[in-house]
Amino acid sequence: MSHAAPVTFLDPRKFIDPVRTARGEARATVALRTLDTLWFNTGTLCNLSCTGCYIESTPTNDRLAWIGVDEVGRYLDEIRTHGLPTSLIGFTGGEPFMNPEILPILERTLGMGFDVLVLTNAMRPLEKQRDGLLALQRRHPGRMTLRVSLDHYAQTVHEQARGARSWAPAIDGLRWLGAHGFTVHVAARQLSGESPDALRAGFARLFAELGLRIDAHDPVQLVLFPEMDARIDVPEITEACWGILHKSPDDVMCASSRMVVRRSGAATPVVLACTLQAYDARFELGATLAEAARPVALNHPHCAKFCVLGGAACSR
Repeated sequence: MSHAAPVTFLDPRKFIDPVRTARGEARATVALRTLDTLWFNTGTLCNLSCTGCYIESTPTNDRLAWIGVDEVGRYLDEIRTHGLPTSLIGFTGGEPFMNPEILPILERTLGMGFDVLVLTNAMRPLEKQRDGLLALQRRHPGRMTLRVSLDHYAQTVHEQARGARSWAPAIDGLRWLGAHGFTVHVAARQLSGESPDALRAGFARLFAELGLRIDAHDPVQLVLFPEMDARIDVPEITEACWGILHKSPDDVMCASSRMVVRRSGAATPVVLACTLQAYDARFELGATLAEAARPVALNHPHCAKFCVLGGAACSR
């Protein structure tokens, strides 16, 4: 009879010093190679309270406030003024379609010539904005992608994470988006213990049943995110790890992206190293994109597990 491996919790000495690991080795850093993608967190309020949500979004969590169209516009203007190569603007939450200014924000962004990626659960908040979304699509055809969170291809597993009665509205939203010609991708989580191949096969069957033109074997069209639990032990990433793992720091998310947030009660937004570190002040890089262009120390468990290791290990 097999038993699950015991959980090892994170050594509290790890991920403390931005320069050295707990073993005294030089901690890996990542330089901003180029700002390909700029993310905006539209606010942490959400219509759901999902188990394991990395940003802890709920109907009451407003730690990150609604960001406004003029605040977004200032960062887009900075991109243009400084000739940055940014081509994609991403919007995450919370649930972006709960932000009262989301449609003007999307119009401003698309109107300036950027491609747009919106992360959504495709439920009631999106449904209330359907007319506006159709109008945006008519004015800016092929420029907007909606990545829908569907945690598993089976209703039971999806609802274990997202709550009872969350499946049918999400499927209805997916069907509507597909039927009206939107570019739709899906983001899932590795909740069930299945292999990535098995998960992709299951989603392929679901997409076929729904009549959706989503390639489940394309890692962009179907993104499989690992579970993130900062309490669980993970190796720290040293400068030597790049050679040990045969990986380049240029491939890590913070080499090509940043995220803008407005904290609740703050007068102005700030720029963070990435989408995963919404609350950790160590990853707050400044008020402007220019200030935020400095290197990032990989000083958090998410940096290791989510962005670098992918199941490999280089030190303990």
